[in-house]
Amino acid sequence: MKRSLYRRGGKLCFDAVAAGLALVLISPGLLLIALLVKLSSRGPILFSQMRVGMFGRPFRMYKFRSMREGADRYSQLTAAGDPRITPLGSWLRRTKMDELPQLLNVLIAQMSLVGPRPEVPQFASHYTERQRKVLDVRPGMTGPSVIVREEELLAAHEDKEGYYVSTIMPAKLEIDLDYREKLSLRTDLQILYRTFVTLLTKVDRPFKSFPHLVNRPSKAHASVNEQKKDEVYS
Repeated sequence: MKRSLYRRGGKLCFDAVAAGLALVLISPGLLLIALLVKLSSRGPILFSQMRVGMFGRPFRMYKFRSMREGADRYSQLTAAGDPRITPLGSWLRRTKMDELPQLLNVLIAQMSLVGPRPEVPQFASHYTERQRKVLDVRPGMTGPSVIVREEELLAAHEDKEGYYVSTIMPAKLEIDLDYREKLSLRTDLQILYRTFVTLLTKVDRPFKSFPHLVNRPSKAHASVNEQKKDEVYS
């Protein structure tokens, strides 16, 4: 893994400036969403959850609440059509606007705009030694593994936690480990652009403009994960 200028400090500066500007520019929208969440269902405006951050350090990640109050007591996973999701929450999740409070996490350097999505401690405890290398970079608001249609896949399986740990999570980690090796400003800008376009057009497709991020790993790990990734991407 090359230690470029962007890795050494450029990414952190880029995140701080971009997150600060975004918070200023979209603050009226954030206030409107907060009001709608408060008026649409009982419970707090923000939902917070412990996640595993860079170097394995736990941190509290924030979202606009998209579920009914206390829903997180039942399962850490959310499948498509989950009855715990509020009507407004369904729209927030579909447009990813529920993730916007994470700009605060970015501003205080707990997260990055782009990086592996942070995992909850319950599932991160299953990481192998190799998979833990994904914690060498800050987790992101968006990242290359968002191409995995996680909620739809979970909806089709009764044992959601077992399927997530055995199939979905390893597939996501392979993509994130590849991102860790190829991290650059160009790659981050491409992911941000594709995320923005996808949300605007509601097009659900892989990041075809930079396929090197979704290639299956070569060498020994390809044969181990090939069947799992084929199922996840189908």
